Amino acid sequence: MIRDTLWVEAGDVRLAVYVSGPRDAPPIVLVHGYPDSAAVWEPVRAQLDARYRVISYDVRGAGASGAPQSRAAYRLERLAADLAAVADATSGARPFHLVGHDWGSIQCWEAVTDPAFKGRIASYTSISGPCLDHASFDLRGGPGAGAGAGHAGQPKARQAAKRPFGSGLRQTLKSWYIFFFHLPLLPELVWRAGGARLWPLWLRLTERVRPERDPAQTRNAINGLNLYRANFIDKLLHPRARHAHAPVQFIVPLRDRYVGPELSIGLEGWLGPYSRTEIDAGHWVVLREPERIAAGIERFVELHRGQRPADSAGPGTSTINARAAGV
Repeated sequence: MIRDTLWVEAGDVRLAVYVSGPRDAPPIVLVHGYPDSAAVWEPVRAQLDARYRVISYDVRGAGASGAPQSRAAYRLERLAADLAAVADATSGARPFHLVGHDWGSIQCWEAVTDPAFKGRIASYTSISGPCLDHASFDLRGGPGAGAGAGHAGQPKARQAAKRPFGSGLRQTLKSWYIFFFHLPLLPELVWRAGGARLWPLWLRLTERVRPERDPAQTRNAINGLNLYRANFIDKLLHPRARHAHAPVQFIVPLRDRYVGPELSIGLEGWLGPYSRTEIDAGHWVVLREPERIAAGIERFVELHRGQRPADSAGPGTSTINARAAGV
């Protein structure tokens, strides 16, 4: 399938957008993480674009997209505005199915929980990227995920699943790199001094994948540090009550070195009933097992195809908590 490149103006940046698949097919928007570019989705695209209109884009600061001057321009609300601009340019008024991996997943939660997107997102598949607000409330032991609070005007969701003892400490240890990325200058020095050049080797050793070398790897890594610095401390100190308005599924790699499976447990208070499938895989499963990921995306898209997005995750939907050999 031929892939077209579009250029979309999104406020202070111009975004590189990549589109393939039949024009009249259901649109699926894929959002990449750190320190990747949209190229990370190409193996998944190859599995989907015979049946769907597949849209990916380099997020601001990555790949061929423009980079803003200020750190504040990487805040979650600006990233959600970028998604809206891409959807407007590629899907118009049609609802689209959304998929995020790593930081792509983190930033997509902003749209999935923003009332301004209600009716636009037909379904959301999250892979290895929690909502920072939900995670912050959980760390504080405050209201939300485990409280069983329903959406306004809806019945309360069934009792949320309990997280294993010690899961918070385990996730803190997994998140060591977040603390490192907040240090001044040192992360940039590491990436420039050889980290970017050695990144494919790191993926081969830890994830058993052989990605093609990304000529923008240094740029992706250094600009993308602003994603962490502009958002993590703010959300840790000032979390917001964020309820999803679209049906959600988690694909949960159990051998993820960076995001523990517990972060997708007990979220009924924020999401209502949702789908969750555990798989025996590592963090970069989108590169290692694209067929598996595409199958999981397609199954969820077909489940919610043709439904009104605002109604498809209603209280009658069952929560699925499955451990699968394949998605």
